[in-house]
Amino acid sequence: MGVKATLPSYELGFYALVVTCAVLYSGSGIFEASRDSMNRKAFRDGIKPGWHYFGRKMDVADFEWVMWFTSFRNIIIFALSGHVLFGKICSMTVPQHRAVMYMIYGLLAVLASMGLLYLMIILSHCLLLYSVALAKQKWLCYVAGLCCLASFKVEPFGSWQSGFVTGAFDLQDVLFYGGCTFTIMRCMSFALESSQKEEGIYSIFDLLKYNFYLPFFFFGPVMTFDQFHAQVSTHELRRKDDEMKSIRVNALLHVGAIVAVDIFFHFFYILTLPSDLKFVNRLSDWSLAGLAYSNLVYDWVKAAVMFGVINTIARLDHLDPPQPPKCITMLYIFAETHFDRGINDWLCKYVYDHIGENHDNILKELVASVTTFAITTLWLGPCQVVYIWSLVNCFGLNFELWVQKFFQLGPFAKLEAKLSGAMSRRIRAAFGAVNFWAIVLYNILALNSLEFALLVTKRLLVMGFPESTLSIWFITYCGVQLIKERERILAIQEEEEKRDKAKLE
Repeated sequence: MGVKATLPSYELGFYALVVTCAVLYSGSGIFEASRDSMNRKAFRDGIKPGWHYFGRKMDVADFEWVMWFTSFRNIIIFALSGHVLFGKICSMTVPQHRAVMYMIYGLLAVLASMGLLYLMIILSHCLLLYSVALAKQKWLCYVAGLCCLASFKVEPFGSWQSGFVTGAFDLQDVLFYGGCTFTIMRCMSFALESSQKEEGIYSIFDLLKYNFYLPFFFFGPVMTFDQFHAQVSTHELRRKDDEMKSIRVNALLHVGAIVAVDIFFHFFYILTLPSDLKFVNRLSDWSLAGLAYSNLVYDWVKAAVMFGVINTIARLDHLDPPQPPKCITMLYIFAETHFDRGINDWLCKYVYDHIGENHDNILKELVASVTTFAITTLWLGPCQVVYIWSLVNCFGLNFELWVQKFFQLGPFAKLEAKLSGAMSRRIRAAFGAVNFWAIVLYNILALNSLEFALLVTKRLLVMGFPESTLSIWFITYCGVQLIKERERILAIQEEEEKRDKAKLE
């Protein structure tokens, strides 16, 4: 109830005004803190010389972002440009064999960048999981796949395998573990899909074509084998109307996002500030809340840029890859919270939805979510922060269902039935605002540190109570209402499209 309920335009306008003013006020506090801390000795490693003519230094605390646009920039441009050119030639000349051509290019690129021993390690895991797939037993595929994944994430097995790769360069660890772990996830998808195949099994070359598609190899996203196999097996390559225009627009948006982040890092040191808890503790509650929220937004932007660039390449190859993650600004539900849609799709298909089914049963949902986060913990690499992150997010996911079931009980259901749609929407938005901040606080554990997460929680819920707590809750409530309004408009548009499609049929 209340999903499609409308609110007065003046009320929505008031919500938009409140959120805008709050963001500007919080942003001004972060800007002043960044300006005042530019030359602090404690921030020397995280802030480097930047735009001298503006008198601004740049926040370089994010290793991944700096890596992409310094040491890895030329490699990315060279490898992906070569793939695009090679893929275009293959699509025009031998479209029926393009998957084989992609595999050959990917094998050569991996060999050139990481060496023969690394390639042999990858091939050995592929061969092992292919052999397991021959048995067509799902449980065996899970066990073998998770053991292979643990061999890269648990010591001393990970260091033992990485020791076979000779030589050393700045990106060796990143490429080694990225390529290996994504390979295991792809091989597990192949094995699980093969176990469901009614007759026979997919060939080893199907697995190699799937795994060595270069745009996905080192950094993902993971595209499940059934989708990849169906799409690369298509011989008639046709584009949808205005598809190339959409690809060009997306490419320009990604370039714009990169420039915007570069500008942002010269004026807002959102990544370096949390490293000095004494300094951060002097910030106002509003600035501290904005700092925590900004970290989540930035991580989403980073994921959107990385997967967006890769997806653009994949779309040029006539594939339909997993989409970038949903913006954290548009989230107030744990079930939709993920920064890697490929891994999320993989987990949902093979674990979460498989065990939880329709997600109505509390016990099945608990088992499904615990199993999903256990595998996610192994994927991220077991450590204290990951354990805590998994625990609280697993609790949040289940707590949503518990609350939903509780308010579906007779007395509450009858009470809501008596309310208008608009009032039901307001009540649900109030609960959604609490959920929104639970998502923020739970996820800055992994993005920053446990100490920073505890500091933000203490300041907003204990020391800032009731003024800061209630005011931030109200502002978040206004934001959730704006999100709900967008969801309402999208739901109406989808219904209209379905009706128009039905009429045409």
